[in-house]
Amino acid sequence: MKNTNKENWQAWEANADYWDNKMGDNSNYFHCCLVRPNTEKLLNIKEGDFVLDIGCGNGNFSQRLAQNGARVVAFDFSPKLIEHAKRRRADVLDKVEFIVCDATDYSQLLKLKRAEPYNKAVSNMAIMDIADIEPLFEAVYHLLSDDGIFVFSTHHPCFTHPEGYYLTECVHMGEAIRGQPVLQYYYHRPLQNILGLAFRKGFVMDAFLEVADDNPEIPIIITIRLCKRQRKHNYKDNCS
Repeated sequence: MKNTNKENWQAWEANADYWDNKMGDNSNYFHCCLVRPNTEKLLNIKEGDFVLDIGCGNGNFSQRLAQNGARVVAFDFSPKLIEHAKRRRADVLDKVEFIVCDATDYSQLLKLKRAEPYNKAVSNMAIMDIADIEPLFEAVYHLLSDDGIFVFSTHHPCFTHPEGYYLTECVHMGEAIRGQPVLQYYYHRPLQNILGLAFRKGFVMDAFLEVADDNPEIPIIITIRLCKRQRKHNYKDNCS
């Protein structure tokens, strides 16, 4: 795919104020009713969990994690969204650290390392917004504890993709919230590419959930839980 990370960042900065206004303090129907239930089911937050929140936006889910007993490091690559998060989540800043970080930059991601490893990582509907997810999957593997889990939700690529594309990775433009100032970048990847990358980095998948919206037979979101395994050799994508 063409490298559009700079343009992607510019689009999110242009949309940040509008997104914050629409998401507000409590988020919207899409997140609360379609995304959050399966994410929380697979994440299973416990008192004392140390969680990395990837692509946190204005911090609504980070706040919910903290209210359920977790300590959180949350990041987004939009400085404007991080400022909104700090303002809106002022009551949990003792439990949540909001940071500007680019999920495509491995060196930046490693700076999220703290004195103890994260035992859980989460990404709500951000994988399809990230220009290159390989640095992220590599970094999350190293930042997690040996028994850590990574839960992420994203567009279901089998049913939400540019017309005529499924197996071919591609970039396309779209509108997530009606009326946002500029179109945003979406990065379509088939399931074999997303999961193949996860397996190569050392993860195994132990949960896979699908969610429909208007059409009860057409899922539009997938939620996946990955678990770390010890990397004893390099995984290869072949059947020989």
